[in-house]
Amino acid sequence: MKLSTDGLIIREQQTGEDDRLVTILTRDYGVLRAFVRGAKRIKSKSQSATQLFAYGKFSIYRGKDAYSIDEAQPIEIFFDLRNDIEALSLAQYFCELAGELAPVEDDADEYLKLVLNALHMLSKNKRSHAQLKAIVELRMMSLSGYMPDLVACGDCSEFSDGGMFFSPVEGQIFCGECVKDHTCIALPNGVLSAMRHICYVENAKLFSFTLPEESMSFLADVTEKFLLTQTAKKLKTLDFYKMMKG
Repeated sequence: MKLSTDGLIIREQQTGEDDRLVTILTRDYGVLRAFVRGAKRIKSKSQSATQLFAYGKFSIYRGKDAYSIDEAQPIEIFFDLRNDIEALSLAQYFCELAGELAPVEDDADEYLKLVLNALHMLSKNKRSHAQLKAIVELRMMSLSGYMPDLVACGDCSEFSDGGMFFSPVEGQIFCGECVKDHTCIALPNGVLSAMRHICYVENAKLFSFTLPEESMSFLADVTEKFLLTQTAKKLKTLDFYKMMKG
């Protein structure tokens, strides 16, 4: 059985002298692992299209025990990411998140759009690292069933744009009166609005918000804490990014 789809290489590893095992975030079939036979050979047509961060069109053969890539045509390689070790490490983190949270062998169009847009903006330096990190973390969590409830206080239903507190454990916000019964993070002005934007806005407007630099860094810390609390995952690429960031 053959599958045709576009996708992004989010992980690669060598198997043997010439073969490579890649993980692909595909639009139509979610996360797939597939072998690329002879990918290490100089004349291999699949070499550039099956390296990490390569986005392309793939023809994938589904065998009895494994997938293998028959053809791969690159669309975008994101070469610029390799010019900045901090950007490179953040891109690797985005790919690891996709591998952990995107569906396997199911539609993943929204995940692919999110990661591709983030990699484009990261490679072209169109948004700060903190903003891109916060967007990818919180939006991907929302897509994968972890969307927090940010509409109103989880206890009394009070709605406010400021003076609210967020619980990474409960995935809810609470007002100043109700927070005493919960373990929460006080959200500075604008951060709650940014979190609501990331969770609820349409794709076309996802990256179109601004915050002061200090608030953006705070936002990225909150989204990271929420992700790690909810998933309980140990993400090596996040540790590497933090080390590169200093």
